[in-house]
Amino acid sequence: MAFLSALNISASGMTAERMRLDIASENIANLNTTRTEDGGPYRRKMVVFEPVKERSFQEILNGTAQGIRGENGQRAAIGAAGGVRVAEIIEDERDFKPVYDPLHPDANEDGYVMMPNVDLVKETIDAMSASRAYDANITAFNAVKAMATKALEIGK
Repeated sequence: MAFLSALNISASGMTAERMRLDIASENIANLNTTRTEDGGPYRRKMVVFEPVKERSFQEILNGTAQGIRGENGQRAAIGAAGGVRVAEIIEDERDFKPVYDPLHPDANEDGYVMMPNVDLVKETIDAMSASRAYDANITAFNAVKAMATKALEIGK
């Protein structure tokens, strides 16, 4: 059923955008974190998406025969027909921002504190973009659901 594939694609988009929003929230929460477990300031995190390729019937059968394992040994969904997933969460390698504050406990001998490489405006825009994309996926999901409902009503 093609409409089930469309629902799965929208659902994968919602899941990915939710993760993107979670990471933007984490970045904003750590905007002033100058000391982490690794010993330095917090590094901004970014979400990398990748498409979920449509699988042929033969690939689905092969995956079922092999315990439903996809590429990279990850569990594969039966009948996955596209969509998106989070490939990885990476750290932004841009330099930290030096801020002059000689009274800060993490200040160096020159009085500078290395602040996280998080930009509040960029994170806010990223969060808004993730929210809009999530809403768009909900709209697509509801449109497919409405079409399926109408199709079932025709059969009455």
